[in-house]
Amino acid sequence: MSTMKIKKGDMVKVIAGKDKDKEGKVIAVDQKAGKVLVEGVNMVTKHTKPSMTNQNGGIVHQEAYIDASNVMYLHKGAATRVGFKMDGDKKVRVAKSTGEVID
Repeated sequence: MSTMKIKKGDMVKVIAGKDKDKEGKVIAVDQKAGKVLVEGVNMVTKHTKPSMTNQNGGIVHQEAYIDASNVMYLHKGAATRVGFKMDGDKKVRVAKSTGEVID
């Protein structure tokens, strides 16, 4: 897969699926699978066994990975596509709607 347009720490908006129109911060990115973990989105119920870290075990609610194609980068509160451009000898991300450099 080519370079990921979404990075850890970005604010994104979900554009497809059961959590459509929700917004959140990217917690983790799985480049190999092309998936992202977004705070408060795609919540799943997981039944855990008692362990050294979790003495009681029980039912845990946590985020699950969502495909990167189902999220859009938020730039100044509006969802926008992300492109790349060369800034001197450095490759930078650019918001397609405004043409501004993201990072």
